[in-house]
Amino acid sequence: MSEGLADSADLRPAPSGERRRPVWVVPDEIPAIVPLSARFTEARWVGRYRRAALAADLAAAVTGGTLALVARFGAQINLGYILVGALLPIAWLACVALQRGYETRYFGTGPEEFRSIIRAAVALTALVAITSYATKSEVARGFVILAVPMTCLAAMFGRWVLHRSISWRRFAGRCMRRVLVVGRNDQVTTLRRHLEERPADGYIVVATCLPRGDAFEEPAPERLGRTEMDILAAVDQFDVEVVAVAADPELAGYTLRKLSWALEQRGVELIVSPGIVEVAGPRISIRPVAGLSLLHLERPSVSGGPHLLKTIFDRVLGCLLLLAVSPILIMTAVMVKATSRGPVLFRQTRVGRGGEQFSMLKFRTMVADAEERKAELQKLNEGNGVLFKLRDDPRVTRVGKYLRRFSIDELPQLVNVLRGDMSLVGPRPPLPAEVAKYQIDDARRMLVKPGLTGLWQVSGRSDLTWEESMRLDLRYADNWSIALDLLILWKTARAVLGSDGAY
Repeated sequence: MSEGLADSADLRPAPSGERRRPVWVVPDEIPAIVPLSARFTEARWVGRYRRAALAADLAAAVTGGTLALVARFGAQINLGYILVGALLPIAWLACVALQRGYETRYFGTGPEEFRSIIRAAVALTALVAITSYATKSEVARGFVILAVPMTCLAAMFGRWVLHRSISWRRFAGRCMRRVLVVGRNDQVTTLRRHLEERPADGYIVVATCLPRGDAFEEPAPERLGRTEMDILAAVDQFDVEVVAVAADPELAGYTLRKLSWALEQRGVELIVSPGIVEVAGPRISIRPVAGLSLLHLERPSVSGGPHLLKTIFDRVLGCLLLLAVSPILIMTAVMVKATSRGPVLFRQTRVGRGGEQFSMLKFRTMVADAEERKAELQKLNEGNGVLFKLRDDPRVTRVGKYLRRFSIDELPQLVNVLRGDMSLVGPRPPLPAEVAKYQIDDARRMLVKPGLTGLWQVSGRSDLTWEESMRLDLRYADNWSIALDLLILWKTARAVLGSDGAY
């Protein structure tokens, strides 16, 4: 065994009165401390969730197949298509199962469940096409085109309802997986903090395990048990369901493999944190090389084909949105002009992709001499240290308060999107004065165009600190995708209607 790791003799009980530090101990012969059948018993909520997911998918397939039959054939449905409609729910459940839609580890995760549904829809379409070709039977394309998408949408809605339901329970501390975090002190602290910041993911840390010689640097929360025994004993004592290993070169290779064998006997899941932060899953993949499983980190998509696709997406959707909100733009312009002196639009210099400056458009929500009066209000600044923000700013007009509350003042930026200065989704457009204060790492947010909305918009808006805002912008710049843009646009509508953090 490598240096720094205890041998199997350390599994023996410590002498009376002697306190032992947790050590990386995995015995050569793995003992089955409790009956395997007892360790593999699933949590009660897992069974309920699986049954609810099966019922939702079955209902989605029945609904999609029935609506497709009625829409395609009306009252003239022959017996053959009735049989096809009856087989559709069975085939749909099989496709979802093959795409891991009912695996416990994905329950309540959201994106992974939705991906399994989408992949199942693609698989079902391919299955129908191949079966039709192999049996030389003609299946009406109109039926397939209607049945599969409607089933997919209905199933995704059902999973969304389930996801929301389990998220509410997890925020109340229910339906959680008990976790033992293993690693060095600073790594354990970081991993524990990340897990506790996202209760909706379903992990609750009940114990930590440190190597011999590591001191406990900070007081543990009341619900966090500190164990001074080896990993396997801690698993059994705290009845954990997941062991989370923080990146540690000493707990790797054959030692980690033996640990996985021991946990497998106990029905305990093993997850390993690679130590890479702020990088989304789509950029990370595992590739087997020379008998090793290597973690491959893809480069962020900031140019080439993905960038062109984002530009087309912005222009098309931006044009449609501009046409849809044009009545609101006209009404707002009239109200701004009629209630206060000054121009309807406020123009401000902002910095875009690659450091290029442009004139950003907004509806004017303040009095005409707002910039001149800013100096006298500086001592009342409630911003994040870099940006000037004032919750009850006396310069804001009566109409401006409502425009800001529902972000209507931002709608003219759709023109900036059509010009190519901005994107629908991206980092917050910074002022030149802000850019002058950027650190070297902060400049990465300039790799993509600033956005009309972004992670900052759906994560607290004006209530974020400067560091939090910058962290979200960098996360987006490193991990953007069309799917992420669509998700942010959806969440933006909810944030605007809720008007949280807008002033």
